[in-house]
Amino acid sequence: MLATKAGRIVVAGLGPGGPDGLTLGAWDAIRGAERLLLRTGLHPVVAWLREQGIAFETYDETYEANGRFEDVYEAIVADVLRRAKEGERIVYAVPGHPSVAETTVALLRARCPEAGVELRLVGGESFLDRAFVELGFDPADGFQLADATDFHAERLDPYNHIVITQVYDALVASDVKLGLMDRYPDDYEVVVGHALGVAGEQRIERVPLYELDRIGGYGNLSLVYVPPTDRDDVHYRTFERLHAIIAKLRSPEGCPWDREQTHRSLRKYFIEETFEAVETIDEDDMDALRDELGDVLLQIMLHAQIEEEAGAFTIYDVIAGLAEKMVRRHPHVFGDVRVGGVDDVLATWQGVKAKEREAAGEPAPASVLDGVPSGLPAMLRAVALQKKAAKVGFDWDEPASIADKIVEELREFQDALADGGERRDERLLDEMGDLLFAVVNLARFLKLDPEEALSATNRKFMQRFRYIEERLRLSGKSFDQTDIGEMERYWQEAKRS
Repeated sequence: MLATKAGRIVVAGLGPGGPDGLTLGAWDAIRGAERLLLRTGLHPVVAWLREQGIAFETYDETYEANGRFEDVYEAIVADVLRRAKEGERIVYAVPGHPSVAETTVALLRARCPEAGVELRLVGGESFLDRAFVELGFDPADGFQLADATDFHAERLDPYNHIVITQVYDALVASDVKLGLMDRYPDDYEVVVGHALGVAGEQRIERVPLYELDRIGGYGNLSLVYVPPTDRDDVHYRTFERLHAIIAKLRSPEGCPWDREQTHRSLRKYFIEETFEAVETIDEDDMDALRDELGDVLLQIMLHAQIEEEAGAFTIYDVIAGLAEKMVRRHPHVFGDVRVGGVDDVLATWQGVKAKEREAAGEPAPASVLDGVPSGLPAMLRAVALQKKAAKVGFDWDEPASIADKIVEELREFQDALADGGERRDERLLDEMGDLLFAVVNLARFLKLDPEEALSATNRKFMQRFRYIEERLRLSGKSFDQTDIGEMERYWQEAKRS
């Protein structure tokens, strides 16, 4: 049952500037108000209201008492609602149009019905009307409005005219600048507008993006305008352009090589690019990693494009599936599940996966070891298999026992090495596998990554061997002019250096 109306709030728009921006309806509401409340007195029309003998209160002190805009808006709305519920017939006046970039009005819309308070909006001229005129663009060509206090640059489309409002000060301008720099070059020209359409106060400045927070004059009537562009260096940063490029490459007018590729033909490139990216991580080369991640992404885009052409799925289906999965499998982040640490997180992840399989009607795994890809490199697969077995208790009690097992496997390998029988090579291969598997087991038990450890040793070997090569070069020798003794001396020098 709806609550009985306990009061009434009329919200009137003050327009973007002077009295010429007031609509007749807003003026009638303001001059007839029993109690006039202004969100802020820092507005060009306020001085004129005083001249007309209009009495009012402002919430400017609320801004000073709260550090965050969210808290300011909450406090204002709470006070307006309180007054209305106590029976005051309130006119609450806000800059511009009540329904354009006005958070307090949005909050009132949501809360008045529950509070039993009647809410009526009286429109006013919006600052956007002045922006369209003074900045000289037609919003029908494509337009976006963004709020600087809740700025999400990833939502912007560079083909659109973009107006960013509520750029109150240089700190807010700095946040906007940093966000825009993710989508636009540092020197991209933007426009800062102050008090647009207000006689004697309007100021328009064109500045490169990197100077956006270095200019003065920001205030309640400031905005930033980002002109549309079709510059490649801007659109290359958008996912949509990348998708279009890949589609073009695969089109009849595209590249013959790209058109011929299939999932099978691309398989080897996928593997190569992935390992090249891993190598840059091992070498801590972040510039190279950026490039290699691009190459991995190219492979993903090509595989998805092949399926888009077949009508099976698109790259956006891939993204949607991944996003849904991440939210679903992280209820401790996106839901109300509580976890105590990494082990709890992993248990939660596995629990969600099990529910997913059950919901999909998939049969339970026939073996604990199911689900480990056969295409993994052997060392990584060994770690995965051992982890699966350890989860059901098939594991060692302490590392010393695994070390003893390594010694045992080494002896068996030595026995095979001494065997002169015809199956010697077969035995050696088998015993070498057992020895390596035991070493991997010890690393896993100690929570060491055997792949990372071996990669580090590979890099160390390369550095030391290159030292030998350099010393031989300085001595004017080649490998066929030296012996193992001299190379060992250089090796030991490399270890000490």
